[in-house]
Amino acid sequence: MHATEETTKTAMPPIKDAAMSAPESVGPLRTQVLIIGGGPAGSTAAALLAQDGIQVTLLEKAVHPRFHIGESLLPANIPLLEKLGVKEQVEAIGMPKWGVEFNSIESDMKTHIEFAEAFDKSMPYAYQVRRADFDHILINNARTKGANVTEGCRVRTVDFRKNDVMIKAQLSDGRQQEYIADYVIDASGRDTFLANQFKTKQKNRKHNSSALYSHFTGVERYEGKREGDISLFWFEHGWFWLIPLSDGTTSIGAVCWPHYLASRKVSVDQFLMDTIAMAPKLVERMKGATRVGEVHATGNYAYTSSKSHGDRCMLLGDAYAFIDPVFSSGVLLAMQSAFVGVEAVKACLHEPKKAARALAQFDHHMRRGPTIFSWFIYRVTNPAMRFLFLNPRDFLQTKAAVMSVLAGDIFHNKAIWPSLYAFKGIYYLSSIFNPMRTLNAWRRRKINIRDPEAGSAV
Repeated sequence: MHATEETTKTAMPPIKDAAMSAPESVGPLRTQVLIIGGGPAGSTAAALLAQDGIQVTLLEKAVHPRFHIGESLLPANIPLLEKLGVKEQVEAIGMPKWGVEFNSIESDMKTHIEFAEAFDKSMPYAYQVRRADFDHILINNARTKGANVTEGCRVRTVDFRKNDVMIKAQLSDGRQQEYIADYVIDASGRDTFLANQFKTKQKNRKHNSSALYSHFTGVERYEGKREGDISLFWFEHGWFWLIPLSDGTTSIGAVCWPHYLASRKVSVDQFLMDTIAMAPKLVERMKGATRVGEVHATGNYAYTSSKSHGDRCMLLGDAYAFIDPVFSSGVLLAMQSAFVGVEAVKACLHEPKKAARALAQFDHHMRRGPTIFSWFIYRVTNPAMRFLFLNPRDFLQTKAAVMSVLAGDIFHNKAIWPSLYAFKGIYYLSSIFNPMRTLNAWRRRKINIRDPEAGSAV
């Protein structure tokens, strides 16, 4: 998604001009690890490697702060921010998020659930953030830790040679620069640089969605502790997010079937407002709202790579896979992949005998996160799943297990799995006992994923 960020206030120090920090084009520059991309995955990996004394170079095509969607963090992000030493900086720009509200499409019913109801009570909140500010904090932290960061520098080619890797990049002023590295980390996000080069990128045929979104002021908020909570509204063609931000603006977007977005006959601005009109509860929250941001649209974004790593390289975060944002998992999966990936990189560089096992663990981790979230994502618009979210019951601690997933506590907490399997069993039983409703939902989904190109022109 390429766009221009609206003006925001930030407490962060000014960034160095990209040209000032750019190396002179005087021949190949040597580095142990080169990272492509300075989003949450790349910046986290760069900071962790640099603080362990590894020479690391990060190349970012944009210049921070820059716009990016994906403003909602999960409670499981908080321990990672603490380990990076940036929690207080994120807290200064963030809106506390203690829970989530689900709004029915069929009735006036709505349900509010708090993260404190999860198994692990030590992570009761997260933050909603402007990604321009959040990502700026992370990339500056990588610099502070000792990483060589060059912004306004786009990687053009990566050549895996016999004993090293040659990377050719282009600076924003047109100069060319070459790098020689022992290892390459692809954290290029949806550019999926290495997955495209290796031809391992695959569209996610099980989930074919599009999105349109913008920012508004004057959106009604709840009072007190619930002011920053995210709200989800189901509607005929998908679901909406409502994310309150600390600067008074609210991020609002619709995730919908591509065929619906492809049906647009009016401007994308008008189409967003027409779509919002389909969710009366959202309309009520927006009766005094004014749009202050550009309307953005994107289509067919779900994908994965068949490989998470290769000879002297690995893929982190969105460079490996991107899934529907309904549970705000993107930043968590990106940062968590960096923490695990860095351990594998260190093994490859310094302990070759442990490299195979470390890479196998990394691969398992990369597949596990999207798989766990995707089970819910594939079913979130199903009437049976909507009913369970709107009528939460803690039978066999199923509510606590689901809230643990929504909090992002899926990598280390083994206690959630028996209850999570029980929840899945309840879902399947509910589907079986409502055969016509289930069949109609299946048919609707089948029609919408049959044409993966629908909605690409948005």
